[in-house]
Amino acid sequence: MEGQVAAMRTAIEDAGMTPAQVDYINAHATSTPLGDVVETRAIKQLFGERAQEIAISASKSMIGHSIGASAAIGSIATIMTLHSGTIHPTINLVEADPECDLNYTPNHAIQKKVQAGICNAFGFGGNNASIVFTII
Repeated sequence: MEGQVAAMRTAIEDAGMTPAQVDYINAHATSTPLGDVVETRAIKQLFGERAQEIAISASKSMIGHSIGASAAIGSIATIMTLHSGTIHPTINLVEADPECDLNYTPNHAIQKKVQAGICNAFGFGGNNASIVFTII
């Protein structure tokens, strides 16, 4: 979890921003019990109480895990969210793990003006990366 927090924090700092400016997260979200809980905890640790307000969605819920292409696809989805104001849903989210209690945009897209989004790509062995996209 610490590596995930560090990846998100570093991406935000490298963008010259603060966590308070992020209003969307494209989660790594592989729909594994351990992985999703750990990512949720990392988001809560970095964003604090504000984590509940951030719109989060999972591209993998619609297309599956594309292994090496996942970060690129997630980045494109994040950029399109900024461009269109449409936050894609996390489909098939019927009953969330009680520890995964954030705003995961379940089952239906929402319209929301997004100024800054972060895309997470977390891998085995602590290979963690996050990238921030903003509207200038």
